[in-house]
Amino acid sequence: MAAPKSFVKLVQHLSIFPGVGEKTAERYAYSMLEKDIEDIENLANALLEFKKNIKNCSTCGCLTDNELCDICEDKFRDSSTICIVEDSKNVFFIEKTKKYNGLYHVLNGLISPIDGKNPEDLNISSLINRIKESNNLKEIIIALNPSIEGEVTSLYLQKILEKYELKISRLSYGIPMGSDMEYLDPIMISKAWDDRKVIS
Repeated sequence: MAAPKSFVKLVQHLSIFPGVGEKTAERYAYSMLEKDIEDIENLANALLEFKKNIKNCSTCGCLTDNELCDICEDKFRDSSTICIVEDSKNVFFIEKTKKYNGLYHVLNGLISPIDGKNPEDLNISSLINRIKESNNLKEIIIALNPSIEGEVTSLYLQKILEKYELKISRLSYGIPMGSDMEYLDPIMISKAWDDRKVIS
């Protein structure tokens, strides 16, 4: 006997998410059968609201519901430092460490020619504009994952930023090449922050 069409359709749609295969999607679908219709409606509305309202901050590129993210809006942040990260997940992770009180700039990717990602595909031009327009910027912190793509991107950034009179530093990672920052222990990130190296 074939599964009901509505069940099959739901499993297919749930399977679009990373790490969710057919079996996991089926478990989610069965779990939804046990929920009240109100819970399912709230979930559906939250998904729609997220997709309609979420956008990139016009200044730093981080995810936000507004024109500017909460960090760029915060007048108490240290505007003399900008931390460059790959994506918004890294911003939220670093914020959890409570080790940094400066601003961020989200590249929304890393240089990876094999994946069709070149420097012009990243949020780099707006970074240059921020540097040129800033009156008190003193340090750029490059906090990219220690992968091959992260290294290539870091070297590229270092090269284009060296003409500006700024301190440029990188986090010091005591971890294997290829690890993702979001999976690291907050204590390790805090240690890397304290031990960051000046590269320019």
